Amino acid sequence: MRVVEVFGIRAQVPNNAPVVLLSEVGGSRLLPVWVGEVEAGAIAWALEGQESARPLTHDLLLAALQVAGGRAIGQVEITALVENVFHAALVLDNDERVDCRASDAIALALRAHVPIFVADDVLDEASVVADDADDEATDMPEVDVEKFREFLDTITPEDFA
Repeated sequence: MRVVEVFGIRAQVPNNAPVVLLSEVGGSRLLPVWVGEVEAGAIAWALEGQESARPLTHDLLLAALQVAGGRAIGQVEITALVENVFHAALVLDNDERVDCRASDAIALALRAHVPIFVADDVLDEASVVADDADDEATDMPEVDVEKFREFLDTITPEDFA
């Protein structure tokens, strides 16, 4: 497993599908994870440190874990890539594992301020080299950042309620 950080959110051209880019800590690989618009918004809000007047879904889950059993998330892991779908797990502070979507794992990790790990084989299979302009990795999907920023400007916390 390798530690990654959220490098940013982009929109894939031509369909403007949101892509979260995870950057390998101490490495040069980027892992693109396609997510839904709502999930991208939740991740963007967490990246920006924005808070809602009322709890959003990910905030609710973190609070419920704490209240129900005094549990917290210790880390999240992206464990597999099966038929182009990332599989992930929340690893609680008691080492219990909860299966989840990669987008939810990322959003929860950002809110809980815990590390994100990616399995080595997932990085080997699905990542691209970030800083080698002459490599085939430059086939990374083009993005239209401005259009995605416009989308983010139109969403509110209530869109996630």
